[in-house]
Amino acid sequence: MPFPSEYTKTCGECIRKPPPFSAVINFGIYEGALAEAINQMKFHGARRLSKPLGMLIYNSGIPQADGIVPVPLTLRKLRERGFNQSLLISRVISKESGIPLLMDILFKTRETPPQTRLSAKERRGNLKGAFEGKVGAKGLRLLLVDDVMTTGATVTECSRQLIKAGAREIIAITLARSVMG
Repeated sequence: MPFPSEYTKTCGECIRKPPPFSAVINFGIYEGALAEAINQMKFHGARRLSKPLGMLIYNSGIPQADGIVPVPLTLRKLRERGFNQSLLISRVISKESGIPLLMDILFKTRETPPQTRLSAKERRGNLKGAFEGKVGAKGLRLLLVDDVMTTGATVTECSRQLIKAGAREIIAITLARSVMG
């Protein structure tokens, strides 16, 4: 959310209820050409956009980390869509930065309704228990990559599970920040 003052790096929501991640880096706002590119990749199969979108994140400067973790999909959703957009973006960032891509420490263990049709409160409840972190996260500083952040429910739940699995720190990185409207 917007910062409460120009002198802080923490939003009001995070001051009230500290999240399990230490920071969020959003490349841009979910609107215009960025929103169109994300939608073309995610919903129309334009996988070729993963490289330029991944490069946007990489070129904006990413922190050092022990690994990059894409937000996972269930096996059913992966088969349905044919690819995981967060994984495609993560591969580009990993290749450019040399930070290892870790695909075996976070899993989505149950199907959930699409977040886009839910309120902020429903989004949080929808994802409770939907992800599971594995012990390979122990002691690691991780970059958690997703395409769009709206309420933060997905990155919060994924971060919670990675911390529970022993991760030292999570920094969430997304292409775009959207606002519930």
